[in-house]
Amino acid sequence: MFTGIVTDMGRILELEQRGDLRARIGTGYDVDGIDIGASIACEGVCLTVVALGREPQNWFDVEISAETVGATNVGAWTLGQTLNLERALKVGDELGGHIVSGHIDGVAEVVGMQDEGDSTRFTFRAPEAFAKFIAPKGSIALNGTSLTVNAVDGRDFGVNIIPHTKSVTTWGATKVGDAINLEVDTMARYVARLREYD
Repeated sequence: MFTGIVTDMGRILELEQRGDLRARIGTGYDVDGIDIGASIACEGVCLTVVALGREPQNWFDVEISAETVGATNVGAWTLGQTLNLERALKVGDELGGHIVSGHIDGVAEVVGMQDEGDSTRFTFRAPEAFAKFIAPKGSIALNGTSLTVNAVDGRDFGVNIIPHTKSVTTWGATKVGDAINLEVDTMARYVARLREYD
């Protein structure tokens, strides 16, 4: 379980296609505090740590199944790319964003960007099947970042990203056309399911 509050920007050091895709991710996290089998959200995707090391910098390895690659933007990852990282919640941690599972629903596309003051309004196009779960003032996780939806128009929705968020996440390098991991708010999913029985 995560909050969508990014705590590190990692960098892809190695990618290797074995039976599954294996990625080595450089991190600022203290690897002495990470257990094998721990969950770390990488661009919003909950992945399991399978190896750890310190040279040439702190790093952890994850294995990514073909199903996950096909349902996320992981297939477009490249060497040197930066990733939003978040460690799993511990009991007593502050819940600064919203409840995020790290199970990606689909891939949205950045279809517009416009500066509004110091912030940037990003417009995304959601997959048709998940548009019904996105509501104005609701929460959404995009590339592992907890964000508030400002406006919705069919499949398109907008969020404003402030300068601080752009500086401590990968949003500062995002451009129109990018594929974005989308996880809808769990509460919205349950509400939609309940309405099927009204």
